[in-house]
Formats: sequence, structure tokens, C-alpha cells
Amino acid sequence: MAEKSTIARPYAQAAFALAKESDALATWSETLALMAAVVVDADIRGLLANPRVATTQLADLLIGIAGDQIDDARGNLLRLLAENRRLSVLPEIAAQFEALKSDEERSVRAHVASAYELTADQQAKLAAALAKFLGRDVQLDCEVDKSLLGGAVIHAGDQVIDGSALGKLGRLAAQMEG
Repeated sequence: MAEKSTIARPYAQAAFALAKESDALATWSETLALMAAVVVDADIRGLLANPRVATTQLADLLIGIAGDQIDDARGNLLRLLAENRRLSVLPEIAAQFEALKSDEERSVRAHVASAYELTADQQAKLAAALAKFLGRDVQLDCEVDKSLLGGAVIHAGDQVIDGSALGKLGRLAAQMEG
């Protein structure tokens, strides 16, 4: 079977094109995120995998859950995914849609794991430095990870910057072995 990301790509691109055309990137993003969260629920996953549940029932269930967030275009996407038994790829569709949206908006969400909590000033300086480095607006999601010993690890798009003490020790050990 094809990779989920490969299956998701044309759906994400089509959804993005429709969202952009109707100037509704934010609302499409919210709906796809909600639907992605719904289909990873254990009970819903069971329904998706059950061949006895009609595809129209699956689509109607998700449309009902989304309620007012569903317009005709988004409803049609859910019906198409249900008809093709591909509702389980909604998390990948949502992730790829977000990547396309970030590219369009010239922004990126960066996840920062640091050994100690960053102050607001440190976060602002880090965001500004990343924006300059990446050439995009940067929104930070910060968390504390004491196992890093010191420093931070930053994931921004497909880039990883490991400035942690643990990462530096690992690189030093690799150099000493090689």
C-alpha cells in the first residue's frame, strides 16, 4: 500500500487550492485539524476500519461532528475521502495543508525544547533570530525538557537545530570515535 503521505498529497493540494481560492485558509485549517483529531480517536478508528459501516454513514458522522465548520466544499472532501475509504489519512492531509499554508503565508511554527524555561525576552530574541535565519515569520511553541541538560533543540519545518548540551556531547563522542 502507498504511504499515507503519498495518498494525502493530492487531497491536501486540492483542499489548499479551494481554500486559497475562497480566501478561507484559516477556516479550512481549523476544520482539517478538527477532523484529523477526530479520526485518531480509538472508537472512530474502529468505525473507519469496519467494512460493515457504510461510507455515507462515516461521512455523515464526521460532518455532524464538525457542525457549523462544514460548508459544501469541506463536506464534499469528507464524502470523497469516505467513499474512497481514506478518512484515516486526514492527519496527513491536515499536516500537508498546514505546510502549504505556512509556505503561502511565509511563516513557520517552531517547536523549542529547552533545558530550562525561556523568558519572554529570550523567546522574542530566539524568534527574531530564527525569522532572520529562515526568512519567515516564526511562532514558537516552547517546552521544558530537563533531559537536555542545557541549551535547546529547535524543530522548524524540516530543519532541526540541536544546541543542547546532550547533543553537543553526542557530537563530541562521535568525533572521538571516528
